[in-house]
Amino acid sequence: MQQDLKVQKQGKKGAALMRYSDEVIEEVRARNDVVDVIGGYIHLQKKGSNYFGLCPFHNEKSPSFSVSPQKQMYYCFGCGKGGNVITFVMDYENESFQEAVASLAERAGIELPQEEESEESRRQADYRSILFAIQKEAARYFYHQLMSENGKRGYLYLRGRGLSDETIKNFGLGYANQYPDDLYRFLRQKGFSDAQLKDSGLVKIDERGCYYKFWNRVMFPIMDINNKVIGFGGRVLGDGIPKYLNSPETEIFSKSKNLYNLNLAKKGNTRELILVEGYMDAITIYQAGFTNVVASLGTAFNENHARVLKSYADSAILLFDSDEAGVKAVLRAIPVLKNAGLKVKVLQVTDAKDPDEYIKKFGSSAFGELLKTSKSHILFEAEQIQKKYDLN
Repeated sequence: MQQDLKVQKQGKKGAALMRYSDEVIEEVRARNDVVDVIGGYIHLQKKGSNYFGLCPFHNEKSPSFSVSPQKQMYYCFGCGKGGNVITFVMDYENESFQEAVASLAERAGIELPQEEESEESRRQADYRSILFAIQKEAARYFYHQLMSENGKRGYLYLRGRGLSDETIKNFGLGYANQYPDDLYRFLRQKGFSDAQLKDSGLVKIDERGCYYKFWNRVMFPIMDINNKVIGFGGRVLGDGIPKYLNSPETEIFSKSKNLYNLNLAKKGNTRELILVEGYMDAITIYQAGFTNVVASLGTAFNENHARVLKSYADSAILLFDSDEAGVKAVLRAIPVLKNAGLKVKVLQVTDAKDPDEYIKKFGSSAFGELLKTSKSHILFEAEQIQKKYDLN
């Protein structure tokens, strides 16, 4: 491994001139297991859930260098050095950040941009930064509204759904009030142009005027793997249609490439993820102590989702509603996840319509026991086929 990375240095002159996107960097990091990479440099021995070895950054006789496969991080208790797989290669090989990314990308078979950053690519990156800034300001605005008198209706709704103040804050939940143009005016005061606001997906601008897409809704910020707000989901208060509304596709937001709460779920001490259908299911399960949960964004699980999940998990538990639509969604998701190399299990709640209701009725401990009853996808598929026939 060490020799491989050194060979990869050849032909990388100019790598320091490249600027890779956050998405590319995250893919490189996720597809290079920190234990495998560091294990190519130093001898590691497993002790408990972590691996230990002699620190390569200072002289020592007793192993104090720890590598965590769950957190994908390393730390030396002797000298204090720590970081992820990219920082390790930078320090060990004395490479720049861009060179280390290039080495690890080649190791994982990831094709990086080969041309030096052009004026156009810099312009696009700068514009994406503006769109990220708009989403961040909007998230702050929605949270402020929720905590104000104007957002009392939204706050009471969330509390009524069993969410604590700590959970509301941790997920950055907010409220879009009933005025159609106040978010637009707020963002204009922050210095954003009409064109930028329109491209953000938050604001509509037409012959009728300027108004924002979400109103009278509880807001769920959607974050990418790097904890940047990229869009929103909104749950209407009352009987409005649609019940849930997501941000449209934008330069920084794609429903088919992102999963709700993956930014938090990836930090857990397990390589198994629970896949649910909705925001509230994910938040309630997370609040109950099961932090390895993600949700789809109003679209079916696809190859992109599965590829991202495989970077952080070896197995997935499909936990959808038990109605006909939920069963069909599970049957569609199984082959997609299997083809990505994930072990797939299925769990159906009983005596409740969804995981959110189940936890409220029976508590966290009961839900933990329920998780243990997850069955192989093969058994689940067999049961669905069995229902079509009279086995007598």
